[in-house]
Amino acid sequence: MPSPLRITIPLPSLDDWVDAFARAEIPVLAETAEALEQMRATEDDVDAHSLGEMMATDPLMTLKVLVHASEQRRGRDAGLRADAETVTAALVLTGISPFFRDFGPQPTLEALLADHEEALLGLSRVMQRAERASRYALGFAAHRADPDAAIIHSAALLHDFAEMLLWVHAPELALRIAELQEADRQLRSAVAQRQVLGIALADLEQALMRYWHLPELLTRITSDKDGRDPQVRCVQLAVRLARHTARGWDDAAVPDDLHDIADLLNLGEAHTLKLLHEFD
Repeated sequence: MPSPLRITIPLPSLDDWVDAFARAEIPVLAETAEALEQMRATEDDVDAHSLGEMMATDPLMTLKVLVHASEQRRGRDAGLRADAETVTAALVLTGISPFFRDFGPQPTLEALLADHEEALLGLSRVMQRAERASRYALGFAAHRADPDAAIIHSAALLHDFAEMLLWVHAPELALRIAELQEADRQLRSAVAQRQVLGIALADLEQALMRYWHLPELLTRITSDKDGRDPQVRCVQLAVRLARHTARGWDDAAVPDDLHDIADLLNLGEAHTLKLLHEFD
């Protein structure tokens, strides 16, 4: 069982960050943990779809299930199993009874951060933003009739999981980054992260996804590298909009987001704005 982790000073290298986070427990929302126990009590009535739906708004539970599925795939029957690119696919491949056997009562974010109210608030904001981004991304993908819409939803939900893990395992450092950006609204996230951590969280995220052997398509769509790819663009723009509208729709960056989303969806900006409010 991975041990609890609390990092208070920056680690020496990206590899050290990967090693630390890969070994640490991934906690989940208390409501997810509670729902899981309720479903465990009626396991015979649970299917992959209902279980997957329950987890769909919890990025870290989603991550945890996908990591577990990847580990299972690399086991003795690796050659027979396809990549599980969504939670529901992972649950289908794992099976309901084996899932409940492998996933006992879950550690919760609320319990791990009970002594750090500011960190819990910061983490909650990132998770809420991720959930909104996943809804936007799914809406964009559905409008474009993309056959990988469910994977695009997962990619947007997971896009900032390294930031979430930082709030959990290194709350003081996460808070320092947030304070830098609060003091200078023009300061880019990656710059603030490098100042405090010595690395960019996007690099840590991609390194962890490779370490865990998460599906190549999911890893690629979650990355911001290929901004011309429509699937990557769906996730990028969804994450951007969720970030810029976290405090309301009057952020100065929203008009640029609206222009780019309208271009992606091949719609006028007025129609796009109406659609976005429906997604929201």
